[in-house]
Amino acid sequence: MNLECYGFIGDLHTCALVGVNGSVDWLCLPRADSQAVFAALLGDENNGCWRIAPREPAIRSGQSYQPDTLVLETEFETSSGVVRVIDCMPPGRSRRDLVRVVQGVRGSVPMALRLVIRMDYGRTIPWVRHADGGGMMAVAGPDAVVLRTNVPTHGEQLSTVAEFVVHEGDKVPFVLSWFPSHTPQPDPIDPLRALERTQLFWREWVSRCTYRGEWRDAVVRSLITLKGLTYAPTGGILAAATTSLPEQIGGVRNWDYRYCWLRDATFTLYSFMEAGYTEEAAAWGDWLLRAVAGDPAQLQIMFGAAGERTLTELELPHLAGFEGSRPVRIGNAASAQFQLDIYGEVLDAMHLARKVGLRLGPHSWSLQRHLVDFVVKNWREPDEGIWEIRGPRRHFTHSKVMAWVALDRAVKAIEQFDLPGDLEGWSRAREEIHTDVCEHGYNKQRQAFTQYYGADLLDASLLMMPLVGFLPARDPRVVGTVEAIQRELVQDGLVYRYHPLRSGNVDGLPPGEGAFLPCSFWLVDCLKLIGREREAHELFERLLGLRNGLGLLAEEYDPGHRRLVGNFPQAFSHIGLINSAQNLSRGAVGPAAGRSSESEH
Repeated sequence: MNLECYGFIGDLHTCALVGVNGSVDWLCLPRADSQAVFAALLGDENNGCWRIAPREPAIRSGQSYQPDTLVLETEFETSSGVVRVIDCMPPGRSRRDLVRVVQGVRGSVPMALRLVIRMDYGRTIPWVRHADGGGMMAVAGPDAVVLRTNVPTHGEQLSTVAEFVVHEGDKVPFVLSWFPSHTPQPDPIDPLRALERTQLFWREWVSRCTYRGEWRDAVVRSLITLKGLTYAPTGGILAAATTSLPEQIGGVRNWDYRYCWLRDATFTLYSFMEAGYTEEAAAWGDWLLRAVAGDPAQLQIMFGAAGERTLTELELPHLAGFEGSRPVRIGNAASAQFQLDIYGEVLDAMHLARKVGLRLGPHSWSLQRHLVDFVVKNWREPDEGIWEIRGPRRHFTHSKVMAWVALDRAVKAIEQFDLPGDLEGWSRAREEIHTDVCEHGYNKQRQAFTQYYGADLLDASLLMMPLVGFLPARDPRVVGTVEAIQRELVQDGLVYRYHPLRSGNVDGLPPGEGAFLPCSFWLVDCLKLIGREREAHELFERLLGLRNGLGLLAEEYDPGHRRLVGNFPQAFSHIGLINSAQNLSRGAVGPAAGRSSESEH
């Protein structure tokens, strides 16, 4: 199935993908970056899944969310009637439960259940036995799950199966609960009450949203998705729910995105703050400070949800990959790269937090000063850049721009908030970086800033230049860069990160990927800032049309095959949607205008 055919549910600890065929094909327990119990998404049913669907062919099936919730409904129409499978994961609890309720809507529909539990990313067949007090329990190594239901089940070909009939008005519940195998199994829960509590949780959360603009439904769904990707105990926000969904079907650009990227920090803060979610913004800010604590030279671009630093990259050869896209990877080697731009992202996020009144703690400025001093000493060094290249380090223009942002926000911390620091030295370094970028990052023949110093290649990351206030949006060099990107990196209205066929000598990988949706939202913001509002609105509506029927976006979109590609759902894409909607809303001072107003050049 295409990604368009999947829904997303979560409990603020982990999350799952549920297909329109009624199958849970991806679930990691107990955290989203833990080993998968259901990994059919990256292989087949024998790698783990849980399907509940009619026994007879469906005339029609479709999915929808219950309004203002992360409760998913999959509805089937058959010749015998209509049945609905309601899926949720109750949040705010110390336990991990997946609740499925089969509801009879019309007629009497024969149903079938098949549960294939495979621990360790679909590799390990567990020991299955009857659970205490009824139900079925599966154990393998440190993990155990228990299935509880009133429907009789039995084993068949290393899976658990059942057949039952649902009549109009029936509600047939199932609960799958995870627990450490060395502990007693958890007590049963009331699945219908758990479903009700989940509905109330999300509707209360959505009621706090202050966005009242033209695209409220799309913004609310994106905010719910962003919240669903949050790891509640720490406030960390995952980049995506999945690993190894390919950026091109059949390609090798298959990465693990179940981690927290520092690069998302400022955009995430804007998304939450502008929508009224100060508690989430504060939790993210606290996570950020804990993650970056330590030696600035050891700052990583990404961390685990609790701030873990060791994210060793491995390949899983036993999995065939999504539609044959291999290798399947867990962990991410890019965590060990040097990426200069993240220092700017962190300092920018902390500056925004001060501006909006978030409390950062008594020691946060001391930590930030160490980061600034590191940038002063190291901004002239080449790095791997925003796109985490696996080729040689270069002097990427975007990286230098973000080094300027780090110094700029540090200077403003002294000027606007009377914090102690080397005002003279930091101001001088800020000016040196700005001059260096304008001299070496700008190609006069191209009339545009280029990907790295001395290159003639374009890069969509340069759309950030006006968004962070490096240059005014209407500066001819910025306008020239935006127009060059539109000419060369845009296909079917969507923006590629860099030229799709000329990237191999830069990023060290075979060419081939989809258009990058966050960059496409950046173009929306740039068009708005330079006064081309009609174009900005048209592109934004085009991007909204790429969401699946549930309002979800992946990392990328393949214009040729007209489908979502990359990890899913992608936080950065939904953050881009939220911020662009805020930027375009009439009478609003959105994130783009607020961030770009920092410019003094």
